[in-house]
Amino acid sequence: MPDWLKQAIGSDLEISPWVMAGRLALAFACGCVIAVIYRLVRRREVVAPTFPQTLVLLAILCAMLPQVIGENVARAFGLVGALSIVRFRTVVEDTFDIAFVIFAVLVGMAVGANHLAVALIGIGVVGVASFVIHPRRAANQWLDADSNLCVRVGVGRDPEPLLHGVFGKHLEHFDLVSGATGRQGAALDLTYKVRLRHGAAPVALIDELNRIEGIQNVELRRG
Repeated sequence: MPDWLKQAIGSDLEISPWVMAGRLALAFACGCVIAVIYRLVRRREVVAPTFPQTLVLLAILCAMLPQVIGENVARAFGLVGALSIVRFRTVVEDTFDIAFVIFAVLVGMAVGANHLAVALIGIGVVGVASFVIHPRRAANQWLDADSNLCVRVGVGRDPEPLLHGVFGKHLEHFDLVSGATGRQGAALDLTYKVRLRHGAAPVALIDELNRIEGIQNVELRRG
């Protein structure tokens, strides 16, 4: 067989299972460092609750890539093709889900390429990492992330005195992000990015705003 054809097909790299496990464990540690740095840089900004954990998993999964592909160009193109057919018909709200899609693809390719050690060790390390870094409680998206509050105010009413009293009672912070006229100019449609206070209920906020004279419509949506 010509040398150029051998290079195109590639050859498998034999790596000790202990070395492989050590590399994935090191990737786990590096991913944790990256997640900590990310949280320090973005500590005053709102981020997806599971995004730092996803960074850790992606570091481990990417460390599995060279083990699966080795020097085989065909597998590299196969991985690109496998990931390119992944389509989400709906919005993926949790980045953890994307990481597990990549996890399943890599393990499947490892088994198909007869790299059972990569698949088994990868499942073990990623599984342990998932349980270690997973949030200890379910994220309350109303309290742990910003929401969009849309309020329709009748023309001739000043929104600030109408809304800010209720906002101060129920909201940790609020910021006007857009405004427009509604009902052919008979109302103002205001959209705020808000964060509920701990202990505040979305229904209570909507009900109290709805009781204010001059408020025509209230809509609260998760961001």
